[in-house]
Amino acid sequence: MRIAVGSDEKNSLTDEVIQELRKRDIDVELFGPLADQNLEWTEVAEQVAERVSEKKCDQGILFCSTGTGVSIAANKVPGIRAALCTDSKTAAGARMWNDANILAMSLRLISHSVAKEILDAWFQSEPDPSERENIEKVAVIESKYCNRTD
Repeated sequence: MRIAVGSDEKNSLTDEVIQELRKRDIDVELFGPLADQNLEWTEVAEQVAERVSEKKCDQGILFCSTGTGVSIAANKVPGIRAALCTDSKTAAGARMWNDANILAMSLRLISHSVAKEILDAWFQSEPDPSERENIEKVAVIESKYCNRTD
């Protein structure tokens, strides 16, 4: 598995999450300050989302102060279902019910232990086949508004 990981800030939480991913034998592609690039949260979110949307990475993980900005920006890229998760239950639900392909986390609110719980839930959860119709409806909504010319 290959995961794009980006943040507008490098800190102990981002370092620990990257280390945890590598412990799980996940190939990690870094963006923003994590790759020594001076980028804003909008640019980092777009780059990670593009890699996932283009299927060059299986999933993505994004960080910013609250996690809200990167999730909003990433969700502008077609095919992206970024979920801001602050606990393991939300992460599991995002994967099961929404087939989320980008995990967004807050650099301010998430502790190291909670981040590990979120990662465990994210990777242990699979999309629920009974939700496939709703995921397809999201794609229809996306294409309806992405293709507007007004």
